[in-house]
Amino acid sequence: MAETTADVRRDIELTRERMSSTLAELENKLNVVQMVRDHPWPALAVAVGAGVLLSGSTADVKAAAATVTATKGATTKLGSALDEVVATLMGGVHQAIDSRITGWVDELKTAIGARPRESGTLIPPRAD
Repeated sequence: MAETTADVRRDIELTRERMSSTLAELENKLNVVQMVRDHPWPALAVAVGAGVLLSGSTADVKAAAATVTATKGATTKLGSALDEVVATLMGGVHQAIDSRITGWVDELKTAIGARPRESGTLIPPRAD
């Protein structure tokens, strides 16, 4: 029997529809979020079981040991570089705060009629 072009196209369209419905069913069956919503307690049991199984393996210990070995030489170099950065940053912050406070003190002295401190001179200690 010879099939016409229309018959072949109809067969192809039917096959596409069956494949689409099959894929939709598979997506629904494999939708983890929906499965957890539908069955929360079994999902929790599976999660706890997987956690227990994974905690029994030594993969995390091996990964931690490999990380320590890989970064052993870099620790001192990185530490000293970070120390320098922090020291520079703190020095700059200290200087900025000191100049801001000095400015406020000078403004306050001017406001009350006292003579502001000359730049570059230290404030003499109070004689009580």
